[in-house]
Amino acid sequence: MQVLMVHGLARTPLSLFWLARALQRAGFQVAHFGYVACAEPYARVVDRLRTRIRTLAAEGPYAIVAHSLGGLLVRGALDGSGIPVPYHVVMLGTPNRRSRMAEWAVRLAPWRWIAGEAGRKLADQDFYRALPRLPSPYTLIGGTRGLRLSWLPLGGRQNDGLVAVEEMRLEPDDHVIAVPASHSFMMNRRSVQQAVLQALSESSPAPG
Repeated sequence: MQVLMVHGLARTPLSLFWLARALQRAGFQVAHFGYVACAEPYARVVDRLRTRIRTLAAEGPYAIVAHSLGGLLVRGALDGSGIPVPYHVVMLGTPNRRSRMAEWAVRLAPWRWIAGEAGRKLADQDFYRALPRLPSPYTLIGGTRGLRLSWLPLGGRQNDGLVAVEEMRLEPDDHVIAVPASHSFMMNRRSVQQAVLQALSESSPAPG
């Protein structure tokens, strides 16, 4: 079974190495999609991802595992343009609604440069309103190792240091699997890897 992995902002496919290894050991075939947010317009990244997904889908059933911004790129690519949808999508720390941390960070020039157009959209409410809903079943995994202090952008909300658990929900009643992990390296934790494997294995389509 094919699994496409999409990394987060200011990261590379290498950031998902240990998670990819765990998936491969479980019998999944892993493919990667890479991008450089500070060097590519958002629309170009989404178009490339859409092409990559279309190619992968032509080979048979597939799933997607995306970290952080990668999950929003996936939503943008799966916009109903005739692509066979994945049988499951797993999002790790993806802010699917208003990102308080991005709204704070966008005021800082260095962050705006590193984030590029795609990353700056995390602070754009109109961007979130226009994002398509996911057309396939999904699993949300969020970290809880962030500080919970009233004077920080995320305040006392349960968070991974960058994204609050409540910000991950696509729908108000979505369940988020909470794990003791920080945002940038949650994919390296065994508990996260096990949750990803469970989500993909339980939803895997029957052979034939």
